[in-house]
Amino acid sequence: MTQLKINDPQNLPTRSEYIAWARLVELTRVEPATVAELLEMGWLDPVRTGADEYLFRACDVYRIQKLLRLCRDLEISYGAGSIIVDLLERVERLEQEISELKRLL
Repeated sequence: MTQLKINDPQNLPTRSEYIAWARLVELTRVEPATVAELLEMGWLDPVRTGADEYLFRACDVYRIQKLLRLCRDLEISYGAGSIIVDLLERVERLEQEISELKRLL
């Protein structure tokens, strides 16, 4: 029988890029009903576990915070804010692609 070494880094679980529903709510300080609304809109695309629980990407925290700030500052709905966040992310990706293409020229 092999003995498990507690301080052995090989025995530690790997760090996950995913966070649970409760942690997402805690980090974003958003109501669970708001997370549910964003899920229904299809704006969040979490991974589902075998236990039928949601796991969110760490970047979803930043996206939700950006969405909440836009909605609060501009006094707009989550639907409108989600479109703006999506467009901002698309512009950012396109700018990165342009930078990469310029670098290759």
